[in-house]
This record gives sequence, C-alpha cells and structure tokens, in this order.
Amino acid sequence: MRIGELATRAGVSVRALRYYEEQGLLAAGRSDSGQRHYPEPSVDRVQLIQMLYGAGLSSRTIAELLPCVDARVSTPESQARLAAERARIDEQIADLIRTRDRLDAVIASTTDPANGCTVIHH
Repeated sequence: MRIGELATRAGVSVRALRYYEEQGLLAAGRSDSGQRHYPEPSVDRVQLIQMLYGAGLSSRTIAELLPCVDARVSTPESQARLAAERARIDEQIADLIRTRDRLDAVIASTTDPANGCTVIHH
C-alpha cells in the first residue's frame, strides 16, 4: 500500500510515517519511480509504535525493542527493559491518581458554602 493509505488506515499523518522510517522503526519498499510501498502488516506495526510512543517510550527505546518483537524472541535484556518501562508507567499512573485526588479535594473545598466560596453561575 502507498504511504497515504497506510497513514489513513493506521490513523497517523504521512509526516509521522516518514519520521518512523527515518528512525528505523518502519521500512518501506520503493517503486521504480521512488514511491514508498508498505506491506499489509505495516498497519499493525504503526499502531504498535503509536502505542509505545503514547506510553512515553522514546524512539530510541522503541528501536531497541522492535527487533525482539519482529523475531518474536524475548531476551533477558529486553524483558528487563520492558519491566523497567512498565514500572515507569505504573509510577506515572500513581502520580496521576494522586493529582486527581488532590484536584477532587480542591473541587470539594471550593463548592462547600461553609468554606466561604461563592459559586458563580454563568
């Protein structure tokens, strides 16, 4: 498939696909005229890359992990790297929960008339 179709099917921009290619995360074949052509599994690969970026992994970390994904082989190093990333994500989740709880407390204290706050309705 061509780059525009992959972008549409994977839900990303053409620019993102070019970036992934520059970073070595995605490979494309080329036609005689130089147009990029991607195999069908590229949709799943782009979605995996997006998910890993969304989880906060860097392109460098993703590039280190993708060969294990491609080979369907897990090494002690890749397992340790994934476990470390998971621990980092768990800490981010815990931080977000603490922030949400503090925000809930602020909301509760500012909507309680006993605290002297006036609610202004627009």
